Amino acid sequence: MNIGRKGSLRHKGNDSGSGIKHRFAMSSLRNVAGGGPELSKKLRLLIKTQNHAIGAFEQAGKESQSIASQLSEWGESTEDEAVSDISDKLGVLLAEIAEQEDLYAQNLEDSRGVLKQIRNTEASVAPTRTHKQKIQDEIQKLKYKEPESTKLVTLEQELVRAEAQSLVADAQLTNVTRQKFKEAYDVHTAAIIERAEKQILLAQQARRLVSLLDDTPTVPGEDRPAYLHAETGREILNDAEASLRGWQSSVEPIPSSAGSLGTNAMATHTIPDRTEHHASDAQRVEAMERAQEEELQQEQHQQHQQESLASATSSSEQPPYPPAIPTAQTTTATTTEPAVLTS
Repeated sequence: MNIGRKGSLRHKGNDSGSGIKHRFAMSSLRNVAGGGPELSKKLRLLIKTQNHAIGAFEQAGKESQSIASQLSEWGESTEDEAVSDISDKLGVLLAEIAEQEDLYAQNLEDSRGVLKQIRNTEASVAPTRTHKQKIQDEIQKLKYKEPESTKLVTLEQELVRAEAQSLVADAQLTNVTRQKFKEAYDVHTAAIIERAEKQILLAQQARRLVSLLDDTPTVPGEDRPAYLHAETGREILNDAEASLRGWQSSVEPIPSSAGSLGTNAMATHTIPDRTEHHASDAQRVEAMERAQEEELQQEQHQQHQQESLASATSSSEQPPYPPAIPTAQTTTATTTEPAVLTS
């Protein structure tokens, strides 16, 4: 930003370049057929559209700079000293206004880059949800076809792990989405305000410059007064440069709690009635898996007890066996007869 030092746009050649800058995007090589996770599809479209808009702002800035140069060259060709001087200096200010478009586009690109972090998180969560749904479908299908299959127990254990992983992933997605959405449009709206305020400063100085031109009508053969505002015009350019250098953002920062978000996209503050140290994602998943497996085992144990109790009850309702009848035993008494003596 050297408005005062430039002083003129003439005799600079085409070193500024008027070609269209190619905005390379990896999205041009990926997801060509509209593929990719469904969850992040709409955000990917938004980011892609933003890329086109940013390119349009950049191109508009280049075209505006070209117009400023053409204005300066036209003023020189009029052979009117006042028009020539004012058009040249006005071209300098208009070129600087156009430069703000390029700066604005850069800030929008920063905002777009923040939104990409949400898109990436959405894409990473999608496989977890898909895996969980696939297991649920397999369980329902197996219960319908083979309700006694031993594979059900294995699938239910896999579902426990998948649900635990899904809970962690969903929490991370919610945290990242809220933080990055807020951050992205903090940058975006601040860029709009910055561009507007700087362009207002430059436009005000441009209006001062245009006001130096005397447009009083003359009659044929009448000479116009000599142009005496060349120095004033240079002072206006210096004032414009000083205004830009002294510009300070009037944007109040948007309050954010992003500082409490850890590197794993989980809250870092202490949760009441929990352990002091924060577990990692793997530990969280493991703890949730263990809790759900214990709950599943308890349900199976209770079901087994109920079946045993039902079996015992049905056995006790059968009629008792009749008491055994003792068998009578006949005791043969031996009679001792006196011996008969024969003579």
